[in-house]
Amino acid sequence: MTSTRPQPEEYCQADRVFYDIAGRHNEDDTSWFTRTAAPAPEGWERREMDVWIVHTPVGHVMPQQGWKIHISGLPDNARRIVDAAWEYCTREGLPFKFLRSVDVLTTHSLKYAPRSSSGKLVTIYPSDEGQLHRALEELGALLDGEAGPYILTDLRWGAGPLHVRYGGFIARWCTDEDGTPVAAIERPDGTLVPDRRRPVFEVPDWVEMPAFLAEQLAAREASGSAADFPYRVERALHFSNGGGVYLAKDAEGRQVVLKEGRPHAGLDGRGRDAVTRLARERRAMEHLAGIPGIPALYEHRVVWEHHFLAVQHLEGDTLQGWLARHYPLTKAGPTDTELTAYARRAQTVADRIEALVAEVHARGMIFGDLHPANILIDDEDRVSLVDFELAVPVEEADRLGLGHPGFAGTGRTGFAIDRHALAALRLWLLFPLTGLNELDPGRGVHQADIAEQRFALPAGSLDAVRRELAPGEQARDRVPPVLREPLSVDLDEARPDWAAVRKSLAEAVLLSATPERTDRLFPGDVRQFLTDGLGLAHGAAGVLWALHTSGAGRFPEHEEWLLKTADRRPPSRPGLYDGAHGVAHVLREFGHLEAAEGLLARSADAVGALRDVSLQRGTAGIGLDLLDAAARTGGDHLRHALALADRTAQAIALGTAPGIAAGPGRGSRAGLLRGWSGPALFFLRLYEDTADTAHLDLAVRALHHDLDLCTTAEDGSLQVDGGFRSLPYLEVGSAGIALVADQVLAHRPDDRLEQALPLLVRAAEPEFTIEPHLFGGRAGLLATLASLRTRTAGAAPGPAVARHLSRLHWHALSYRGHLAFPGEQLRRISMDLATGGPGILLALTAALDGRRDFLPFLAPRTDRHPTGVDHHAP
Repeated sequence: MTSTRPQPEEYCQADRVFYDIAGRHNEDDTSWFTRTAAPAPEGWERREMDVWIVHTPVGHVMPQQGWKIHISGLPDNARRIVDAAWEYCTREGLPFKFLRSVDVLTTHSLKYAPRSSSGKLVTIYPSDEGQLHRALEELGALLDGEAGPYILTDLRWGAGPLHVRYGGFIARWCTDEDGTPVAAIERPDGTLVPDRRRPVFEVPDWVEMPAFLAEQLAAREASGSAADFPYRVERALHFSNGGGVYLAKDAEGRQVVLKEGRPHAGLDGRGRDAVTRLARERRAMEHLAGIPGIPALYEHRVVWEHHFLAVQHLEGDTLQGWLARHYPLTKAGPTDTELTAYARRAQTVADRIEALVAEVHARGMIFGDLHPANILIDDEDRVSLVDFELAVPVEEADRLGLGHPGFAGTGRTGFAIDRHALAALRLWLLFPLTGLNELDPGRGVHQADIAEQRFALPAGSLDAVRRELAPGEQARDRVPPVLREPLSVDLDEARPDWAAVRKSLAEAVLLSATPERTDRLFPGDVRQFLTDGLGLAHGAAGVLWALHTSGAGRFPEHEEWLLKTADRRPPSRPGLYDGAHGVAHVLREFGHLEAAEGLLARSADAVGALRDVSLQRGTAGIGLDLLDAAARTGGDHLRHALALADRTAQAIALGTAPGIAAGPGRGSRAGLLRGWSGPALFFLRLYEDTADTAHLDLAVRALHHDLDLCTTAEDGSLQVDGGFRSLPYLEVGSAGIALVADQVLAHRPDDRLEQALPLLVRAAEPEFTIEPHLFGGRAGLLATLASLRTRTAGAAPGPAVARHLSRLHWHALSYRGHLAFPGEQLRRISMDLATGGPGILLALTAALDGRRDFLPFLAPRTDRHPTGVDHHAP
């Protein structure tokens, strides 16, 4: 199922250690506009909003929605555009905002920046259509000749950088079809509906487009014809800010791949746009024509300013997809024979890739962007290369401007760029954690040791890989000092000092705290910037709860930060893991009952509008928190919880709810936090409280819904069908289903659950995971198996628990000398509950202390533990 997670690239620009927003670390930004720090003119108010500088006339009453003007820009003309917009808007009394600096604009224009905001430099808010028309005419004359990327959500005015879109001026919220809180605009009847920002111009159905804009739209639509584009697009293969990649058929019915390049968009590290790179790709493919494994170039075509290459469609899957299907360490119980066979096959594949790259080199070219997503492999293990936008003559191969983490060799030039990537690929095929090299450039040497040992390769087999991946001085110098200190604990030894490990892990979390910031207390996943930085999954509440539950202690100064921030800026969402109820649960557990009650009261309207039933952000999670509030404080909380139970029961009866199943072939989000197992847990707790077997009936039925969304994997395990892959994890995956099914079976036999449970457990046993964390990685599998082992008195899952513990060092990093772990996509360290050190600390609590309450409400009513036991005392 398609993920809603934002691309990490824009959150990697400000800090090399943690994900952060581009607006942070201002001291490193020397490209501010002159107007950025200027005081507001007389009669105006100035404020900063993240990376935006906002100016509004004193006393101005902003319309809630309407036609807004966006001005796009480029790094080399942005200063002129900001100056012109400032002068015009302050003279005409138009509220406006602009980006802080050239560097921020560049970040928003990068290849993998969000397409909906790409190129937006200035936003202007006219009060009516007359003001809108006048501003477009007059600004259009002032900015005539200035270039900027086309803003995909908008309609362009003329041929310049001005664009218009109907949307919200004031922040208001509603929920979309999946139940996700989104920006809203208001229909004439007062109903709030999503303010859609898809990368296509669209007008709400009740809004009449002004005639002067309708003329622009008609002119745009008349600018192209079917003859200009003789292709029928079947589906999109990939999108970036620079354009799409599409599977299509030409006029003769031949299947082709279309690569699109948008002018002035999708910048690389040297400021080159997608059209420039597409032209380079065209030249490279022409030069490499005729090499087996290099797709043929059919034509280059320009359609309404966008450039397209039509390229031969080659059969096969990406090397990423091939590894996901065949890698034996992601399967339960691989035999030595299977490991040996795979290692031999991986070597053959690597040899074929190397031979193909040698053909490229023989023509005086480098490929430049060699990584698993740019390699196709067919059913006979024949390989091909795709995506030649970085392929250049060897004499031009110095700083290419783009590169894939883990495969781009820092400081290398010429053929050495590809040699480094080939060595990384050889290692990746055996041990696919090369992405960690961005945080620890010397990691490849240690990973080669693991690969030789695990696949029983002769000692020294990977020495050439070790030599090539050994970091040079430039790569080592790029590592921030806080990541270079020797780690104070050794996870790699036969019997680690687990008390020291847990203490070090907690210490790293505490050392990362930034109480001086108002947007977040602990660094975590990029989602914390979309969910207030307060909640259980990615915010301060979850970190403090994890530290307390795992025995690391209470930290009053950080609790005070949470109290003050939640009061000043309460969560915009009501959910348990992404909003107010999660924060309230933690505050209630810490004894801050009045503050917790206040959050529940302020989120009540949002709860009423929810259609999501999940544990993470819907009625199941909120219902569980209300049961807890009722037990601790009384009031109307039980009544509200039962009302949510009725709504959740209706969804279970229908067998459908927003955001769980995407449809045949598109996967699902089944599992504990996003699927039906969360509602099952809610009804299981209601049964334990009331002994009403109707609640148990609903729990069983909900679990059956999640089982309906599972598939049998090659190793016989039962995993959630995620579309292009199967998922064994806790948030989405079979581990979460197993946890709840195990507890339900303690109360009632059910043939389907009895048969499924061992297969769900088997899915949690494989020793390799790409990521280490609780929600979608090793820690969640470890905690799940440990919880099941506790119930079964040390039966089957025991060896798998020990194996997961012994493999934690595969991802371990040093942060200021203490133990830390990378978050999602391994690009930066995370210190949140869902994706970072606190979640791993909770998994260790489950594995080493036999506790099942490693997440709120997971422990049965008969299995409650006092929190806050100090495991770190001497």
